[in-house]
Amino acid sequence: MILFFLTNTATSKNTIIPVNVGLVLDMNGEDGKIALSCINMSLSDFYNSNSHYKTRLLLNTRDSKGDVVAAAAAALDLLNNVQVQAILGPENSMQTNFIIQLGNKSQVPILSFSATSPSLTSIRSPYFFRGSLNDSSQVGAITAIIKAFGWREAVLIYVDNQYGEEMIPSLTDALQAIDTRVPYRSVISPLATDDQIEKELYKLFTMQTRVFILHMLPSLGSRIFEKANEIGLMNKGCVWIMTDGMTNLLRTLEPSVIDSMQGVIGVRPYVAKTKAFENFRVRWKRKFLQENPSLVDVELNILGLLAYDATRALAVAVEKAGITSFGFDKTNVSSNATDLEAFGISRNGPKLLQALSSTRFKGLTGDYVFVDGQLQSSAFEIINVNNGARGVGFWTPVKGLTLKLRSNSTTKSKLRPIIWPGDSTSDPKGWEIPTNKRKLRIGVPVTKGFSDFVKVTIDPKTQETTSVTGYCIDVFKAVIQDLPYAVAYDFIAYAQPDGTSSGSYDDLIYQVFLEEFDAVVGDTTIVFNRSNYVDFTLPYTESGVSMIVPIKDSKKRNAWVFLQPLTWDLWVTSGCFFIFIGFVVWVLEHRVNEDFRGPARHQVGTSFWFSFSTMVFSQRERVISNLARFVVIVWCFVVLILIQSYTASLTSLLTVQQLQPTITDVNLLIKRGDNVGYQRGSFVLGILKQLGFDERKLVVYNSQEECDELFQKGSANGGIAAAFDEVPFMKLLIGQHCSKYTMVESIFKTAGFGFAFPLHSPLVNDVSKAILNVTEGDKMKKIEEAWFKKDSSCPDASTTVSSRSLGLNSFWGLFLIAGIAAILALIIFLAVFVHQHRNVLKDSESSLLSRIRIFLSIFVSRDLSAHTFKEKGGIQVHGMGATEASPDSRYPASPSSYSQHADSHFLFYGEQGTSRTEYGNLNHNPNSQVQAPPEIVSAVELTNPDQEIARSPQVVRENN
Repeated sequence: MILFFLTNTATSKNTIIPVNVGLVLDMNGEDGKIALSCINMSLSDFYNSNSHYKTRLLLNTRDSKGDVVAAAAAALDLLNNVQVQAILGPENSMQTNFIIQLGNKSQVPILSFSATSPSLTSIRSPYFFRGSLNDSSQVGAITAIIKAFGWREAVLIYVDNQYGEEMIPSLTDALQAIDTRVPYRSVISPLATDDQIEKELYKLFTMQTRVFILHMLPSLGSRIFEKANEIGLMNKGCVWIMTDGMTNLLRTLEPSVIDSMQGVIGVRPYVAKTKAFENFRVRWKRKFLQENPSLVDVELNILGLLAYDATRALAVAVEKAGITSFGFDKTNVSSNATDLEAFGISRNGPKLLQALSSTRFKGLTGDYVFVDGQLQSSAFEIINVNNGARGVGFWTPVKGLTLKLRSNSTTKSKLRPIIWPGDSTSDPKGWEIPTNKRKLRIGVPVTKGFSDFVKVTIDPKTQETTSVTGYCIDVFKAVIQDLPYAVAYDFIAYAQPDGTSSGSYDDLIYQVFLEEFDAVVGDTTIVFNRSNYVDFTLPYTESGVSMIVPIKDSKKRNAWVFLQPLTWDLWVTSGCFFIFIGFVVWVLEHRVNEDFRGPARHQVGTSFWFSFSTMVFSQRERVISNLARFVVIVWCFVVLILIQSYTASLTSLLTVQQLQPTITDVNLLIKRGDNVGYQRGSFVLGILKQLGFDERKLVVYNSQEECDELFQKGSANGGIAAAFDEVPFMKLLIGQHCSKYTMVESIFKTAGFGFAFPLHSPLVNDVSKAILNVTEGDKMKKIEEAWFKKDSSCPDASTTVSSRSLGLNSFWGLFLIAGIAAILALIIFLAVFVHQHRNVLKDSESSLLSRIRIFLSIFVSRDLSAHTFKEKGGIQVHGMGATEASPDSRYPASPSSYSQHADSHFLFYGEQGTSRTEYGNLNHNPNSQVQAPPEIVSAVELTNPDQEIARSPQVVRENN
């Protein structure tokens, strides 16, 4: 026993309370000697700086001899014979596991500074305190590295004991959470020979995965790296990540081992190089060499630092607990009880438990605090072995990967440059083609038809594949060329010796599952049942299974086809606007234009004739009013657009074929019992059976030519009425026979064509990315143009003439413009007219009805002040009185100039002889003299004094 008791000369011996604590270490091991030295220095430093404390720890040391049983016996001795209040140690998790049970039974706290097993928790063992980091705490750092570099698979290599096994479940779960698969777990015995290690590593060498995570102690890990370097697993393209079990003790390894580990990545708890740390390291080195002069090259490690902080935590907790009495309460046991049953229960256990749980301080390893009995991790350092350990970044639970602890970046670009195995500076892709498979064996289907997709040529003599061409093959070659690394491959035809296919597409896909092929390239569709055996890349073609049927001209020619170009609402709207525009033109023209005067029926007919004749622009009537001209100009523009659109639509109806499918409903095919076709070897056969087709009605074809022949025969003659196949095949058939067939509907959704690889193949992700890059660029367009040349006689779907009827929604804007123009002209005309004749409306001596009658009489009469009437008769209007001169011989009269003879029915104002008739007796006094308004009655002067005045009969009658 080593008794460590500190006293202070200024303190009375009666005030010092010695407290027995146990220490279980492997005294013969280097780590045990380092830990013991750090524990003694911790007690010395603590009590020198806290001399006023009343308690002093008495260390009772026991040698575990590196054995689980010896460690348990040592702990049992400390509890039974010494009755320690707490136990520090032991060194590893297997020894600690049993001692924890003793501590729980005796209520003695067990404080371990080296037990890292995740299974050792305070939830099961409340008196256990882990003064070291849980192995699972580094899982986040490891998975963050793998995620940052995009590796999709990783092999776990660990030692076959409790230390190695207990972290693996949490590590596997974390890898699965980032979609990284663990294809293999390599479990190596701690007693494995070099031959056994080499055999296991050769097994890893034959696999594709090149990302290895090593979890073991240096005694075995160093041998692993030396053998891996010998067989080539430390070459370019490999990735090795080691846990803190080896990273923490990297300085203890031999130089030859370090040389074999070049390029390895490691994680370890981060310890800040503070002044206190450097001061302690120097003092510890001096003291350790004094105590162990034979161990010259020993360096301070994380185990010694944790032992230093754990000892201080226990000293603080003992003082805080205020222990004044010691001893154990004996339990009721029989006289023949074993030592495991004989020890009692500590009286100070609960107090010390509570004190330890609340202990906090800044130690050499950082913030020292227990949460549920577990020391909390702050940060991990990422190191790269390159002629020693070189820091490349950090990881924290909050920030993730970062170049500096204060940085917020979580991407791999923020790590310092890493030198990978093989002195490579480029990021490894994480997988390689195994050495026994230098080239990928690519299976391709053999079919008789649709050779545009895949065409295999086989030498009949050697039975070897001489050439493989086609659309799918060119896409695959373009994708492989787009990969950031080279992939060698050979195409192998899935065929019999006679050159025929060896089976269906499902059979071909299954060969990948059986490891006969490394991949399948061809017109293979991505469907669910196939995905159970292989992993598909992203599709590179359109998806779906469609039905193709013959087409026929559905155009019906009849006597009323001329009505079809326009919809009924457009016909009605056009007719209404023709009538409306005629009315507007009459309103604007009838007072100043002889062409729009005459009997009522004549004026109505003339107005409609003028409006409808604008359809062919054959109107004879002149338009004199500027407002009417404005309305007619706008209306002629509308009519021009309407007529041209009608002509184009009618031409389309009479000349363009309107091809329609002969059948559009799958259920109708089943009901009628028609024959339908499908391609040989296709999964479409299963779909047709699911739809309910009779197997006797299913006809197989091998090529597009054979499919065309079956359509020509027809279902009644042993042919087919419809064919079902995938969209790419259907488009190829339609491209060659565009005038015969069409696709009518998609009956089944698929993902399209894809390349098939083994399950969990690392190639799938890279090839899928390359497919996206190829399909989005010009390469895919060139490949499609090379293999799917469209028949020049086939019309382009984008330029096909539509023969739909024209509706009002296409022309309502034109009608709106014409309507606004007409209404605006009416408003202006009426405003001017009302303003000119406002005196009639203001006459208060006449009744309202009389005024309205007079106003309307003025509206329907000639406007003799208009220039048209003055120029025709060669007269000028001025003064009072009204007379019309006969037409001058120099101005031949038009037929419309004689329309006044037909106006004798109407009492047009200014056209009849008596003033009573003209004014409707405005003064209501028959004796009063009636004066005509000056704006209506005018005098006639000859424009030529020598002209002979010849009055026509109508003029004489008007003045009688």
